[in-house]
Amino acid sequence: MTGSLRSLAWLSLGAFAIGTEGFMIAGLLPALAHDLDVGLPAAGHLVTAFSLAYALGAPVLAVLTAGLERKRLLAVAMGGFALANVAAALAPGYAGLMGARLLLALSAASFMPAASSYAAGRGGPARRGRALSMVIGGLTVAIIAGVPLGVLLGDALGWRATFLGVAAMATVSLAGILGWLPQQRPSVVASLGERLALAGRADVLAVLATTVLTVAGTFVVYTYLGVFMQAVIGLRPRGLAAVLLAFGVASAIGTRVAGSAADRWGARRTVAFGCGLVLLAYLALALGAVREHAAMAILLPAILLWGFASWGVTTAQQARLVALAPDLAPVSLSLNSSAIYLGSATGAAVGALVVADGAVRMLGGVAACFSLAALLTVLTPLDVIRQRGATTRL
Repeated sequence: MTGSLRSLAWLSLGAFAIGTEGFMIAGLLPALAHDLDVGLPAAGHLVTAFSLAYALGAPVLAVLTAGLERKRLLAVAMGGFALANVAAALAPGYAGLMGARLLLALSAASFMPAASSYAAGRGGPARRGRALSMVIGGLTVAIIAGVPLGVLLGDALGWRATFLGVAAMATVSLAGILGWLPQQRPSVVASLGERLALAGRADVLAVLATTVLTVAGTFVVYTYLGVFMQAVIGLRPRGLAAVLLAFGVASAIGTRVAGSAADRWGARRTVAFGCGLVLLAYLALALGAVREHAAMAILLPAILLWGFASWGVTTAQQARLVALAPDLAPVSLSLNSSAIYLGSATGAAVGALVVADGAVRMLGGVAACFSLAALLTVLTPLDVIRQRGATTRL
């Protein structure tokens, strides 16, 4: 069913709320840890749990909810997301907040794929790109504006206020979905077995490995960016909000540039170049952490380069997967989404180990190891990987 795209603004707002909640927690970790009387590594596990629940839950939930009418599914998912934010704000302790984060992850894992599917159907073949960009745009704006605002709100009113703020946005999105979003029949969704079969292809698995490693490197640092910047240059929450804003702007630019570069020079070449830039950024972060007299001059450009290149790699990775299996693009992209969250879970967990060891200044160096491994997976020709996969099956 095609029609006006104005109603998709409510899905964009929902994506904005999900993106804000998912990313802003990195700037709130010190306050969370202090208030809940837990260590920073334990606070970081809130990110790990969310990401792991999303990665594992998204493909399963997509299959379980395949027969539901889309508007109803979107309303239930956003309603659950709003309630889970309220539960997070009222959590009496660490266990309660952890449970709320798991509910947030499962709600988000239900909403985002369904929102993209709904938008694609609403736009039709002629306006599919515009429709999808409205949903993804909500996430982009969240990274640019929502996350810094969340950090500022948390600094002024406490971390619980940030969850209440996101709950309010989710409630407005829910009202818009119920009041203005037309109904839409469910689309055909691949079974769990079909998804696993595609993931078992050696060439697809290699591309997904690049995604996992790239995102893992990102979340080794991003999860503890506030802690890292405070330890190295004594940056306070307001300064961190400005850094996160700059990171978000660089990420948005990198996403746009990488899409054009993939069309012009090829997705694999774009990913390889992006991985190289990300590796350079992490090495600069590692250098800035030990060169205190020049830390500011080194770290800020490195963070801008990191945001620009890392999100650009994620964009080009989608083009690589679509090229490998054009007829199965929805399945491969859903697998890539799970790979992204598996990578963020891995990175947050590894970052927690580094911080627990008292080596917060080494986060950049650890992230560089992940980035180097990702670059090596890209430099291995896919035709060699295909041959190895065929040999294994024979």
